[in-house]
Amino acid sequence: MTDRRPLLRAIFDAAVAAAHPDIVLSAHLRPVPNGRVICLAAGKGAAAMAAAAERHYLDALGLAPSRLSGIATTRHGHGVPTRCIKVVEAGHPVPDEAGLKATDDTLRLAQAATADDLLLVLLSGGGSANWIAPADGISFAQKQQVTRALLRSGAPIGEINTVRKHLSRIKGGRLARAGHRAEIVTLAISDVPHDDPSAIASGPTVPDPTTLADARALVSKHSLDVDDAIHRALNDPRNESCKPGDPAFARAQFELIARPRASLDAAIKVAKDAGYAIIELGADLEGEAREVAADHARLARKARSEGGRVAILSGGELTVTVRGNGRGGPNQEYALALAALLRDTPGISALAGDTDGADGGAGSASDPAGAMVDRTTLAKMKSLGLDPQAYLDNNDATAFFAATGDLLRTGPTLTNVNDIRVILVDEA
Repeated sequence: MTDRRPLLRAIFDAAVAAAHPDIVLSAHLRPVPNGRVICLAAGKGAAAMAAAAERHYLDALGLAPSRLSGIATTRHGHGVPTRCIKVVEAGHPVPDEAGLKATDDTLRLAQAATADDLLLVLLSGGGSANWIAPADGISFAQKQQVTRALLRSGAPIGEINTVRKHLSRIKGGRLARAGHRAEIVTLAISDVPHDDPSAIASGPTVPDPTTLADARALVSKHSLDVDDAIHRALNDPRNESCKPGDPAFARAQFELIARPRASLDAAIKVAKDAGYAIIELGADLEGEAREVAADHARLARKARSEGGRVAILSGGELTVTVRGNGRGGPNQEYALALAALLRDTPGISALAGDTDGADGGAGSASDPAGAMVDRTTLAKMKSLGLDPQAYLDNNDATAFFAATGDLLRTGPTLTNVNDIRVILVDEA
C-alpha cells in the first residue's frame, strides 16, 4: 500500500492553516478609535494574534506606536516578536507564576482604559490557563490544585471552565467589568465544541450562563478532592459570574474569527481532492478518547469490507480519564486505541492531532501534537512485542508511540481549533 503519511500530514496542515491568525484576524479588526488601542490577548495564538494586530494598526493604518499598547499572555514556546504589545509566556495546562503576574497586569490595563479607548481582546484556546487570577480567599497553589484535579477527572472542557469561572477575578465576564468604560471588542479563535463564547478562554468578556450552583454540582459529580477554601469560594455569592444585562457589556462586542468547522472543511477538501469518499462525523465530537476510537474503528472496518477509498474525518475535543501514571493526551490515546483495535485490519492509516501542536504533555513547546498509525506502526508493535492495552491501562500513549516512532511533532502552530482526526481506508 502507498505510504499515506504525507497525505495525512497535508490534511492536518490544511486544518491548521485555515485558522492561523495571519489569515483570519485582519479582516475583523476595527477602525482606529479616538484614543488608544489597548490589546489584551490570551491563549496559544495570543502572540501571533497580537503581532497580526500590530501589522494592521501600525503598518496598514499608520497608527502612532504611542497609541498602541497591551499584553499578550501565551503558552511557553508560543511567543513571537512584537513591537508595542508585550508578550509573556506562561504555564499551560497548569497555570504558573508568569501567568499570575501577567493577568494582574492585564486587569490593570483594562481598568485604566477610558471611554475613548478600544480594548481589543484577542482570545484563543489555552486562555483559561494563561489568565489566572484566583478569587479572593483562594491561594495560587489551591487554584493550581483544582486545575490539576479537573484535568485528571475526564470532565469535558465546558465543565472544567464552569468551575474555573467561579474561582476567578478575570473569567466569566469579569474582564469586561474591569474595562467597562472603554469600547470592548473581543475577537476569538474557537477551541470549544459548538463555539460557545462563554467557554472560550472561560468567557472573560461575555455573559456567563453557568452558576455557582453548577460549579458546586460539578465538584461533587467528579468527586474532586479540593481544599476547604475552594468549597467556601463556591458558596460565596460574591463569586457569581457576570450575567446577561450586566452594565459591563454595554459597550462590548464579541466575534468569532475562526472555528473548528472551517478547519474541518479545509481538511475534508484535501481528502476529497485526493480521491477519497468522505464520511464526516462533525466538528464538535466529545467523549472518552478510547470509546470514540472504538466507534471509529467499527466504521473503518465496515468501510474496508465494502471496498473503495474512504476518509473518515472528525473534529471536537475528546477527554481522557487518567487512571495510570503515563504520558499522552486524548489524541495519542485515541490513536493507541485505534492501533489496538485495527491491528488485524489491513489498508488503514490514521492521524489524530491537536491543532495547537501539543496533545497533553508537560507544557513544553516540544510536546507531541498527536500520533499516526499505519501498517508500519502495527509491524513495529509486533516486532517489539508491545501490548497496546497495557499502555492504555497506564495512560502511556506517548511511550508507546515513541517506541514505534509515530509521534506527530509539529511544534507550536500559534492557533487552536480543537483536534483533527483522520482515518484513511484504502483497498488492499
